[in-house]
Amino acid sequence: MMKSRYSGLVETCSLLAFILLKFILSYVLVNSVYELHRDEFLHLDQANHLAAGFTSIPPLTALCSLIIKFLGNGIFWVKFFPALFGAGTMVFAWLIVDKLKGSFYAKCLVAVAFICSVYIRLNILYQPNSFDVLAWTAMFYYLISYFENNKPNYLYQFAVWTALGFLNKYNVLFLIMGLLPAILLTPKRNVFTSKHLYFAIVLTLLIIAPNVIWQIKHNFPVISHMKELAETQLVNVKRADFFKEQILFFINDIFLLLAALAGFAVYKPFRKYLWVILTFIFTLLIFSYFKAKSYYALGLYPVLLAFGSVYISQVMGKRILLSSLLMVFIIGSFAYIVPIMMPVYTPEGIIANHKMYERVGALRWEDGKNHDLPQDYADMQGWKELAAIVDAAYAKVKDKSALIVRADNYGQAGAINYYSKYKNINAVAYNADYLYWFKMEKPIKDLILIESSGDEDPQRKKEQPLFEKITKIGTLKNPYAREKGATVFLLEGAKIDVNRIIKSEIEEEKYDH
Repeated sequence: MMKSRYSGLVETCSLLAFILLKFILSYVLVNSVYELHRDEFLHLDQANHLAAGFTSIPPLTALCSLIIKFLGNGIFWVKFFPALFGAGTMVFAWLIVDKLKGSFYAKCLVAVAFICSVYIRLNILYQPNSFDVLAWTAMFYYLISYFENNKPNYLYQFAVWTALGFLNKYNVLFLIMGLLPAILLTPKRNVFTSKHLYFAIVLTLLIIAPNVIWQIKHNFPVISHMKELAETQLVNVKRADFFKEQILFFINDIFLLLAALAGFAVYKPFRKYLWVILTFIFTLLIFSYFKAKSYYALGLYPVLLAFGSVYISQVMGKRILLSSLLMVFIIGSFAYIVPIMMPVYTPEGIIANHKMYERVGALRWEDGKNHDLPQDYADMQGWKELAAIVDAAYAKVKDKSALIVRADNYGQAGAINYYSKYKNINAVAYNADYLYWFKMEKPIKDLILIESSGDEDPQRKKEQPLFEKITKIGTLKNPYAREKGATVFLLEGAKIDVNRIIKSEIEEEKYDH
């Protein structure tokens, strides 16, 4: 009895230590030269426009953003939540190992494998992706738990996490599409005879209903968003690259993934979990068919790492040397690839080592071309500089209630709103959710205009007859920023009805989408 208590205490303390390590690494492995990511600004701004849905994502992230706002909107809290969701995912992976009756070594192995993988990169950005992986892992855990003892409460917990996953990112629908045939092809199909499954489905529908109703009322903007995504980004995705990147994501955990596959093939205790590996296969194939981005599938792997850890611990038994060598390999290989996986180098450091990044495709952007920095890193540069230029223009305007700050894209708008010293600057843009956030209670007299590089009208000849004065305030010069060349103009003294023009352009953008 005493030994059991001691073992339980050791496991609890070890898990807490891994959680603490997860948080620490999420902060220390990001070089301070990097600012927030363009997507993070949009998600943070959603806290100021709470709704049952948004054109870009479901509403759950906005609620997290509201909490961050209450906590002061500082960088620490922005980084805290994705780290928290990552730590939660690791806990569920640990619990899955426990459900599989894995050893203490297996639990430590899955924690180390999780920390030393692509998730450390995923969990530094305040995007829906971290919670997406958490929701998928929780869904696997509760489904495994239900099939272990048929207790209905696990089905309801599965339903709640499915609903939360849906309200976070519609990506969870692909997991459901993979789960259904996987379960139907195994003896676990008897779950469809349980009344509690259908009560659980009703519970899920009740939780997601506000967002579904919002989608219906707004003519399903998610469909337009997915169509635009397919035309502008997914068109450059190659199926071969999708599968290649699945391996690259977990290159230092490859032995665990191979062990999981071997375990499902030859390890008798895993036979009742055949639906897990079938779900993995079906979901990957569905993603491949739709030419999805490779990271969309990251929610599938924590459960596989758990199975792989259990099987490896069984194979190794008490071979302490082999067990230790595996841990050393995972940690050592992770340390080797950290400079590629995490933004620890400055932009200059990355350019100096560009061959290393180019070799693994890290410099390839969504446009299919190679650039100086990985796209995510370029999206974390130049925002403070842009906000400072806009502030210089804003300071020149006397009647700020008759002013609109119109950016060229959501990244610019969100960054200005976050970094500006003027808290009510309310920059907007003609894309993403900002299209719906224009405030025009009064006639607009002045306009701060931000145009991206490559602008076809750098002299603003189009607007010259419409305003009394047009001044070029400044241009973003950071050579590493994706927004390099973005220029800020101040247009003063409108001669025409600016409100009418802007409303017309907004409607045109809505129609196009």
